[in-house]
Amino acid sequence: MRGPRGGRARVGSVVGRSLAAVLAVLMTATSGVATAGERSGTTWAGAAPASPIVAADQATRAVYVLDARQASWDAGSDDPGVLWSFSADGRAGLEDLRPDVTWTNPSEAKVRDLDGRRYLLVTASGGLAAVVGYPGRAVYWAADTGTGNAHSIDLLPDGNVAVAVSTGGYVRLYAASTGSRATEHAQVSLAGAHGVHWDPRTRLLWALGSRQLVALQVGGTPEEPELSVVRRVTLPSRGGHDLAPVLGSRGRLWVTTASAVYQYATSDREFVSYPLQSRISGPGVKSVGDDPASGQVLVARPDPGNPCTWCTDRLFLYRPDGTRTLLRGGMYKARWWTADRGR
Repeated sequence: MRGPRGGRARVGSVVGRSLAAVLAVLMTATSGVATAGERSGTTWAGAAPASPIVAADQATRAVYVLDARQASWDAGSDDPGVLWSFSADGRAGLEDLRPDVTWTNPSEAKVRDLDGRRYLLVTASGGLAAVVGYPGRAVYWAADTGTGNAHSIDLLPDGNVAVAVSTGGYVRLYAASTGSRATEHAQVSLAGAHGVHWDPRTRLLWALGSRQLVALQVGGTPEEPELSVVRRVTLPSRGGHDLAPVLGSRGRLWVTTASAVYQYATSDREFVSYPLQSRISGPGVKSVGDDPASGQVLVARPDPGNPCTWCTDRLFLYRPDGTRTLLRGGMYKARWWTADRGR
């Protein structure tokens, strides 16, 4: 399988090599899985330190990796809590994809591992989808998916890349393993496609649309991939938005809609209850996930008064409760910096 492509690794101006090293140390310290114990005051007995947070910020057209131990961050300064950053603007290896247009409104940020290397996965509503190496930011694969609102992305074990495109109404599986600008792809229709996740337990590509959660079988070859629908699940409410693995309860998926946050058990084939559901569930959640290190749940939902009506400068934590603020931020989604897919 190919490693990072697209030029020499570089470290950007916002964060130097020293902070990248700090993040590496922090990730090593929080790489194990710990179960949160009994709640005592504002802490959870036995809970490990939280993983960092990766956030797609539309206010600055950038993705940030943030130290979750800080209550707030200032990306416009030398804040040590801003551990690493990425922006397609001015990025070597992406000039041909017109990032001034295609990098409009970053909509997704995930971390994945492949062949011993770590990658940041990003999409933007303007059409850009990209997989870039961490920490050097060398481009593994990138494409302009068009004007259909690229909304989510995942990296498969064979090196190919799945992208969900919402107003376009489809999920594509690109043959990214064949080259850094590969455009060959398989495609299935899915109205309002907002989320996509490769599940190693079921070996299925799950995708979330406005009314359905679907399981897709990957066939063909890495060079000529194929997709076929093997399961369709009607959502309990309309407006499917975010899809992510439940890392503390294997075999479950987080599913958000316009009005609620659910968990779906892939083996039982049903939506099931979960701890703190009455507090975590609510309208407008753009992303949700639990930290395999600390057990905390991270939620991003629009904050009234933000200049971007679908964005927030404040993230919410549960178990234990708390908030984290990106000063002057316009975050759309935020996730724990973990490559765990839920095995």
